[in-house]
Amino acid sequence: MSDAELTPRRRSLVEKRAATDAAALAIIDKEAADREKKTERLRALRLAQPVAVPETKPKRSRKVSKT
Repeated sequence: MSDAELTPRRRSLVEKRAATDAAALAIIDKEAADREKKTERLRALRLAQPVAVPETKPKRSRKVSKT
């Protein structure tokens, strides 16, 4: 075997860019999928909680000044 067969060939700039783009898109897609999964999990937890009805304070009547 010669040294030329053992050394990897140099990749062109276009190949490097394509590989970088593919890796970046794979990372972005995985992050989006993870975010959707987390959102669904949190939504399910929120919907499983009992509905809390806020207590309303009765309105106090205003004193009307007599003139």
